[in-house]
Amino acid sequence: MSAAGSGRARRGAVAVWRWVRSAPGTYLWLAALAVTTVIIRRLPDDEARQWLGHRSTNLHHLAEDPVRVLIGSAFWTDGGSWFAYAVLFTLFHANTERWLGTLRWLAVAVVAHVGATYLSEGVLLWAIRNDDAPARAMYTLDVGVSYALAGVAAVLAYRLVTPWRWLYIMGVLAVVLPPVFVNRTFTDVGHASAAAIGFACYPLTRGRGGTWNPGVLVRRFRRRTSAG
Repeated sequence: MSAAGSGRARRGAVAVWRWVRSAPGTYLWLAALAVTTVIIRRLPDDEARQWLGHRSTNLHHLAEDPVRVLIGSAFWTDGGSWFAYAVLFTLFHANTERWLGTLRWLAVAVVAHVGATYLSEGVLLWAIRNDDAPARAMYTLDVGVSYALAGVAAVLAYRLVTPWRWLYIMGVLAVVLPPVFVNRTFTDVGHASAAAIGFACYPLTRGRGGTWNPGVLVRRFRRRTSAG
């Protein structure tokens, strides 16, 4: 590698490290998910499902040991690519943590995770009691980071200036609302609930400033295209 190439590589590595350091909570969480993902993939399917079931925030465990499963479920995923989560965490969690600070970001993530869990499981309990779901549904597997992600993605709307903010909000709603009416599963209710909780976390964004205008990037792209 040439000296110029080596210099660019070093600058790139420094830039990546600075980015990671600016969102420590996001990347510590992501590192924990990397470990748990490896563990689950090394287990036989039956053992993996049993392992995850013990950490599931289903109705049975929420009634018996809610704190344990609410914490534990946030560090395990039921399938899915870790690299996909790395991209989503970088886009939403890292940007929100950099903007709000670690404590406020964590507050949004926790409230969305816990609130959406109880709301979605509450809907499932109502369905069981009204014979719209079987009694065994109280043991349904429910682990993962998607509720916290949906809540954090929603609160990030307040980082944008209008009219981009409204476009972003419509994009979030377009992702979380249709499944509620099409699939009608408790997890779909959970994602929509988490997004609503994220939007409701607006008070945590007050005083943070630093709104971003994506139009600046659009104008730069147009200028470069025209110059080319």
